[in-house]
Amino acid sequence: ETQEAVNEAFEAGELDRDVVVVVRFQGRRAKGMREGQGLTPPLGVLQDRGFKVALVTDGRMSGASGKVPAAIHVTPEALGAGNGERGPLALLRDGDVIRLCAKDGALETTADLAARDPVPAPTDKMGMGRELFAMFRHHACGAEQGGSAMLAEAGL
Repeated sequence: ETQEAVNEAFEAGELDRDVVVVVRFQGRRAKGMREGQGLTPPLGVLQDRGFKVALVTDGRMSGASGKVPAAIHVTPEALGAGNGERGPLALLRDGDVIRLCAKDGALETTADLAARDPVPAPTDKMGMGRELFAMFRHHACGAEQGGSAMLAEAGL
């Protein structure tokens, strides 16, 4: 669910294999499009060890993080669009087979997502300043439209 969890799994040796790492609930409504570049070092080390590695997230990454194949800004994001409908990342589980093909632009899974309920969304921790920006996150337009509450409200 988080960059920190990925780093902990890496340190514990739990990722020493071919792996597609999914970091969900990082999108504009959940975390305000948190930067994911901290994922590149551990995933790059796994690549250097000979493993096939990819990242899938509804968050963002800097262009300088291009070593690891990644599907970023996945929409609809795991938290959804505020209409109760959650994105497909909320339906994935550990062990699901995921295929990411940069050449074809394909992101797919063999899992039967229609038969699943979404995982619970993480709750915001009060007192961390996040409550100050909740309105902006909840009214933000999609990542591909800029993820801005102001542009969405202005109809731009």
